[in-house]
Amino acid sequence: MLRIRTNNPVQSSVIRRAARVSATVGSVVLVLVAPSAAQADPGDVAHLAANSLPVVIANLQALIMGLLAGVATLFLVLAGVYWATAGGDPGQVDKAKAALRNALIGYGLAVLAPILLQLVQGIVGG
Repeated sequence: MLRIRTNNPVQSSVIRRAARVSATVGSVVLVLVAPSAAQADPGDVAHLAANSLPVVIANLQALIMGLLAGVATLFLVLAGVYWATAGGDPGQVDKAKAALRNALIGYGLAVLAPILLQLVQGIVGG
């Protein structure tokens, strides 16, 4: 069992909860990333296909753009919630503006991802 030494009971409960969640998530990830070849029939031949560099970069581009757009959309929704629940509180409005700024940065990076990956592709010679 995890022993946390802190004088703040709220902080220790948060740390314990985070440790429990991370242990669960880690276990699930370990189960999901087990290679399917390890569970294959021993008589079968496992074929590993290596993609060419342009295919890998295209897959990486799609992944990065999707992740950045998803996180930016999350920040956009948070900005809307913060702004709607601000009730005139300047601190909450500033928090909403910061979330909106982060969302715009995320969308900008998602738009720039193809350009940055083309630059990487040019550097490595693909």
